[in-house]
Amino acid sequence: MLPYAAELPTLDPIASGQAIRNVLVVDDSRAQRLVLAAGLRKWGYCVHQAESGAQALEIIAKHEIDLVLSDWMMPGMNGIEFCRTLRQQDSERYTYFILLTSKSDKAAVAEGLEVGADDYLAKPVDSGELRARIKAGERVLAMERALRGNNELLTDTLVKLRNLYAALDRDLVDARNLQQSLLREPHHRYDTGAISVMLRPSGHVGGDMVGFFEITPELTGMYGFDVSGHGVASALLTARLSGLLSGASSDHNIAVEHGPDGPMGRAPAQVAKVMNELMLGEIETDRYATLAYAEINRTNGKLRLVQAGHPHPLLQHADGSVTILGQGGLPVGLLEGAEYFGFETTLQPGERLILVSDGVTECPNPQQEELGHEGLNRILTRLADLRGNALLEALMWELATWHDSEDFPDDISYALFEYDGPAGEAA
Repeated sequence: MLPYAAELPTLDPIASGQAIRNVLVVDDSRAQRLVLAAGLRKWGYCVHQAESGAQALEIIAKHEIDLVLSDWMMPGMNGIEFCRTLRQQDSERYTYFILLTSKSDKAAVAEGLEVGADDYLAKPVDSGELRARIKAGERVLAMERALRGNNELLTDTLVKLRNLYAALDRDLVDARNLQQSLLREPHHRYDTGAISVMLRPSGHVGGDMVGFFEITPELTGMYGFDVSGHGVASALLTARLSGLLSGASSDHNIAVEHGPDGPMGRAPAQVAKVMNELMLGEIETDRYATLAYAEINRTNGKLRLVQAGHPHPLLQHADGSVTILGQGGLPVGLLEGAEYFGFETTLQPGERLILVSDGVTECPNPQQEELGHEGLNRILTRLADLRGNALLEALMWELATWHDSEDFPDDISYALFEYDGPAGEAA
């Protein structure tokens, strides 16, 4: 009598969506292969046959085999060796492997499972048990292929995301370069003094902006503002607001107006008022901005200023001491009809005006203590002998030392006017 059950019940064909379709029967006995293959065909499987492990490997190389039923004892390559060789092959497709054996030794069975067999059946094979084991294999393969499909989808999605992020990163780098280009000149020298500016966004782009422009041959406007929030939206509004303070024409610059003898500077409080109206009216944004704006008379050092929610402007004297200017004020773009109040002071030869963003004054140390105006004043006093960009670079280094990192949580910006006096007396 053959070791396999000769009478196997006829079942409905396997649905096309099931995980096992192609089955490979491996046995050196032709009669035993035929009996088992006949039953498998009745269950709707496509059956391949091999009389040795070597021949089975050739069939697997040509066909997408889902399930292998292999005898243990075969001449040449036995079932254990065949299974080991199959598992060592580099293949993305997993093949379920059932070992057929007359061995009852648990150690032998464990050896088969250890080399890669998924299940085993004792001979003679019971048809009901075989069907149950195949169904179990179908569930395993279905899960494996679903997982593989999800992994492929995930891999494809990750590739697309990497490409998207790479493109976005390139765009943000371009945006950062464009935002830096709004500074025009990081340093400009006049006969009576010099202006230096520095901008360091906390990300690719930021909401800070500093700059300066000529109003008349004697007057220069210098500003710093900080748009609420971070990222692209803030950077776009920053560029828009920067455009309101460019050029020496009242048609392009809200800080310039027509006078009887040509262009003249608009009162700084009025500049803040106009920017507030534009943000609430024409620009129509839910963001606001802090502003510090100074009109500088380079011939005599006179300053007209406004502070609209921005950190206090700082006046550093020739001896290194620092005076805090301004009374605060409301940000622009926050409240309709807000009132702004200007103030005036005069620079003496050797003194300088410094505008900073709150990324400087609110920069925390590792203990989460903010630098504040007092901490900034101490740093400025230590750096009193430095000038221009050298001072701004040193300020950045001191801030990084305070924060214990150059990875600042907020945008950093400085605008500096150093007054030498008429005809450069302090130069």
